This record gives sequence, C-alpha cells and structure tokens, in this order.
Amino acid sequence: MGHHWYFGCFLKFSLLSIFFLPLKSLRFDRYGFFCVPPFLLYIYTSCFFFKFSIPSSIMNPIEINPEQDKVCDADQKIIPNGGVRAGQDGDVEVGKSSENKEDSDSTEVNKTPDSDVAKEADHQINCNGHNKYIPTSKAQVHLPKPEPPKPKMERSQSLSIAESMPSIGKYIRDRSSSFSAAIRNRLSSVKEGSGDFVLKNDSLNFEVTEFKIPGVKVIVKLKSEEERLEDQIRGRITLFTKSNCEHSIAARQFFKAKGLRYKEINIDVFTKSGHELMERTGSCEVPQIFFNDSLIGGLATLKSLSESGELHEKMKELLGPKCPEEAPKAPVYGINDEEDKEDGLVGVVRFLRQSLPIQDRLIKMKMVKSCFAGPDMVEAIINHLDCGRRKGIATAKVMAQNHFIHHVFGENDFENGNHYYRFLEHEPFIMGCFNFRSSTNDNEPKPASFMADRLSKLMFSIVEMDGYVSDDRLHVDYFRISKSEEFRRYINLTRDLQRINLQLFTPNERLAFFLNLYNAMVIHAVISIGHPEGILDNKAFFLDFQYVIGGYPHSLSIIENGILRNNRKSPYSLTKPFSKGDRRLHLVPMKVNPLIHFGLCKGTRSSPKLRFFTAHNVEDELISAAKDYFQSDGIKIDRELRTVYLTRIIKWFSQDFGGQEKEILEWVLNYLEGRNAKLLKTMLGDRDPITIVYQDYDWSGNL
Repeated sequence: MGHHWYFGCFLKFSLLSIFFLPLKSLRFDRYGFFCVPPFLLYIYTSCFFFKFSIPSSIMNPIEINPEQDKVCDADQKIIPNGGVRAGQDGDVEVGKSSENKEDSDSTEVNKTPDSDVAKEADHQINCNGHNKYIPTSKAQVHLPKPEPPKPKMERSQSLSIAESMPSIGKYIRDRSSSFSAAIRNRLSSVKEGSGDFVLKNDSLNFEVTEFKIPGVKVIVKLKSEEERLEDQIRGRITLFTKSNCEHSIAARQFFKAKGLRYKEINIDVFTKSGHELMERTGSCEVPQIFFNDSLIGGLATLKSLSESGELHEKMKELLGPKCPEEAPKAPVYGINDEEDKEDGLVGVVRFLRQSLPIQDRLIKMKMVKSCFAGPDMVEAIINHLDCGRRKGIATAKVMAQNHFIHHVFGENDFENGNHYYRFLEHEPFIMGCFNFRSSTNDNEPKPASFMADRLSKLMFSIVEMDGYVSDDRLHVDYFRISKSEEFRRYINLTRDLQRINLQLFTPNERLAFFLNLYNAMVIHAVISIGHPEGILDNKAFFLDFQYVIGGYPHSLSIIENGILRNNRKSPYSLTKPFSKGDRRLHLVPMKVNPLIHFGLCKGTRSSPKLRFFTAHNVEDELISAAKDYFQSDGIKIDRELRTVYLTRIIKWFSQDFGGQEKEILEWVLNYLEGRNAKLLKTMLGDRDPITIVYQDYDWSGNL
C-alpha cells in the first residue's frame, strides 16, 4: 500500500476533525483578528508540505454531487459532471465530462501516471461504494457509449397527444381490418349449398343475406336497383306542379315509390316559375318533368317510360352529368313574387297622420282614445289637396270605405258633422291581431276573389307537401310547417286581409274563404301560442287569437259562430258574437249549413281531418268530409242495445242539426254508407226508442 495510503487516512482524519471541530475553538483576539488554534495550523502546514509528494489522482479528485454521496450498493450511478461510481458487482461506470469534447475511446478523463495508483484506487472501490475520491478509467469499447442528459423540453416542444398516446383511430382501423378479414375468410369458406347464401338475382351471382361468425351475427343487404341508379345520378329531376291537382299528386307518388329525389316547383306558390314553364313548354299544363335541362313530358310519358323499361337508361343518359345552368332554376325562398302597389290615398293619409290633432276625448260619457274630429279632417284634406269641400268630404268617405279610418262607435262610414274618428292602427283591438306588424298595410287592397283563391292554393300546397301532414291528414307537423316557404308566404298574405272588401264575395266564395281561413288560423295559433290544454287555454285559443280582416277583428270563435253559424251562441255562452249594429253582420249567411262542422279542424285528435276547400266545389267537398268523418269512428251503432254513439260535436251544436234526437239521427243517416246506414235506417223504421250516447272529445293535439 505504501505511505500514500497512510497519508490519505491522515488527511481524511484531519478534514473530519475540522468539520466536527467545536465552535468554541474558533475565536478572535483582542485586536479583532481571527485566531487559529496551533494544532489546526499544524495540520494546514503539513498538508501544504506534503502537497507536492501526493499523487495527482489523490490531490485532484473528481468532484461528486453531494446529493449522490450516499449510494445503495446495488445501484450504479452515472455522475453528471464526469467520474466513476461503483456498483454491486464492482463494475465501473464512466461519466463523460462536459469539458471533454473528444472521443472517449481515445482520451482519458484524468490521466494517472502510475499504474499502482490505479490498482490502489480499484481496491478502494471494491471495499465500499462511498469513496468520493475515485480515479477514472478508460472507456471500454464493449461498454455502451455514455450519452449526455436530455435537456428539459419546453411546453411548445412537448409531444402531441397523437405521438405520446395510442391513436384511437389507428386502434379502430386495426380492429375493423381484422374484422373485415374475418368476414372475408368466412365468406370464402362458405359453400353455396350450405344455406348461408340466398340466390335472388342471377345477374348479381348471389346475394348474401345473413351469415354467422362465432360470437357475431352479420346481416348484409345489397342495394336495390333503384338505390344503385340513384348513386349514378348527379343531375337533378325537376317537377312542375300545381296545388290540388290529381296528376301532380300522382307524379309525386311515382317518384316517392321509386325512391328518387326531385325538386318540386309549385307554380301556384312560386308564380314567377309559371312564366318560366310557359317559356320552356309553351303552356302551363302540369305536371311537367325535366331531367336536367331536357324536357321529358307529363305523367303519361313518365309512366310509359317506366312500363317499357327505358326509364333507367333515360335517367342514366340525361342525369349522369351534373345539372347545367340551362336547367330550370330552383325557386328563390324568402322573396315575394307579387308586386304590391300603394293605395292612391296613401299620400293624403300620411299627411293626416302627421297634421291632425289626435288625442283622447270624453264622448257620450265614454273616454275615447286617439281620436280626431271629422270637420278637422275635412279641412286638412281641403288644404292639402287644394280642393273644395265637396271633394274633401268625398275623399274622407273613400278613406273610410278602404278602412283607413273608422267611426269611434261604428255608427257610420263617414258623415259631415260633429263625429269623431280614428285611424285603423289606433283601434283598441289592433295590437292583439296576429296579422298586424307595427303598422297597417297601406298597399292597395287586392280583390276578394284573388285573395280567396291565393289562400286556398297556399294551404293546399302545405297539406300536399311530403312530410308536413300525414297521408290520412289526421296528424300535422306544425314545426316543419312553421319553417316552410309556403307558411311564410301565407303570413305575408294575411297582412293583405287588413283592408280587404269582404262585401265583394259570392256566397260560395265567402263560405270557402272562411272555412280555409279558420283552418289556416288554427295552424298559425298552434305555432304561435300552442295547443289549448284547459278551459282558460280554450279562451285564449278561440277568442283571443285574432286577425284584422276587412278593418275589424276576427277570432276563431267569431268566424265559426258569428259568420259560419249565422251569429249563434257558442257552446256554454250566454251572448251572441255580434251585437246589434255590428259592422260584421253583413257577413252572416241566410241559413246555417251543418256540414261546416266537418270542415273545421280545431287542431285536436277528435276534430275532423285537416282540409281546404275550393269556391266552385265547396258544397260537394263538405259532403265528402261529413261522410269520411262518420266512416272513421264518427259513429258507432249497437243494434242489440239500440244505442247510437255519436261525436260530441253534434251535442255541442245540436241546434244546427235539428235539435231533437230523431231529427239529428235522420240528418246523420243522409251521410252514412254501408252497414251503419242499414242499421240506423232499420232502427229508425222500428219506431222504438233509440238512445244516443255522445263520445268523449279528445282535446290533445293532432301531432
């Protein structure tokens, strides 16, 4: 071992003695200088004296991190700053110094001139793993090359989730690939006679309907011929139709049965498209079918192509390419086709609205709001038009007839004298009308017949459009209707009703108009305020939901009981809808037609189907509606009990059906067919008493 080993021990002891030296050994002298005890001075002098004889491997040790001073014997540590740490088996790890830039195979970290010193260092390493002064050795070729520690990664340099975690998409692809492979293997192993295959079309070789894999049941459905044809179609089928047209309905059903998508253009809704159809075909006859920009023809041509088998080839040929610009243009939504004209008196009316002294007045012991005096209006008209009094009065009368102004008590249209009037927008009822939007419609009123025809066509288009109303017309999708272009145009149409002249209607036009308007208002009411669910809701639904029509308010109850029922009391009501002198009495028909009750849809499950009517055929359509209602749970007859079960509608409005039970049954008999007609006719001929039981009415919505 030599004297070096003893000197090393002495040096360790000296250093430890300095570390554990009591603090009281260190003191200051009287002059304030720091005093070192003699024995410490001796130790420091000895260290300086023997410094030049100590090998460099001892006097220049490799510094080790103090935190790594205590090491488990079973561990091997790489020292960050370079050096060697011993493990359990005596193996040596080499830490590459950060200052050494050369290859570790050709350069030593710290050179040792004496091989004995290296042996002595090896002995110290084998003794324990805690020696801080360990000589380094050459890097061995067979050992792995040490690598510097990886720098800390910033947030921006961190690995993405896709790199650090298994990819879900990759997992799904792998699983689906293995599953597909299993299916292919299964298909390849199945024989045609095993029963797993069903031959349905020789041209398709075979069609696999079902096969089994252990633990999995797979059903494969091949596309039909129509579905494969639709996949090859890139163009557009355009169908021109009209409302309430049997051939148009048949054309829709044809495409629906074939599963073919088409673009329908109803020329009764989109009136400008009717002009385009006239330019392309030379007539407005419908239906007309276009494949892209090629005219195919009507329904007869379509059926002929289908029966001859040429339809698919025709579609592949004409509908294969994308739809060109020369094809019929799709209608533009949100834009009205009709052009409105301002009323000729709008300029005078606007001047009067700004110049007349409009204020609240006490008239005949009543407080009347927002009114003005008739003479004041005449003077304002004379000054504005620079005309005589006679023309001023005549102009005021025309304004009253066009419902720009009304008498505050409804006594007259306009008379020269001390009377008071107010504008339509100042009427107390106007804010509760659902066809009023902040201001009245000042456009020129459209003819009553045009409005009735336009209303029926819009409503027919709604019930005929696929998805809005069920085929039996007992269920209505109010939400889809509310989002449709047809309903938007209907809402715009209702604004034209504000100043319509209802006196120009013929009896049939008036009947069809108010039947259609009632059913349309029910749709609007359900969309706006919802279905009635109780007595209070019935009041809000049938009494408070109003339109301003012809200058006056009209609710559902007013239309049904005041106009259609000849001003009769509604069920459980004590008063008539119209009092004496009401300006709406001229709309009341001469007599009541009981069939109207089967044409009014109240939006409930027990009400008749949703229907709309035409002015020229309204009577026959009402008869058809009554027969249809009695055929579908409207009546039930028990011959043994001699009991007839009728709808509660007849009980509520028994006065319209004759009042007495026998008269009611005789009226009902006229609209029965088949077995029920024979049974009721036999029971009435027996002259024995017949009991009438009225069925419960279901007020839930016809959704």
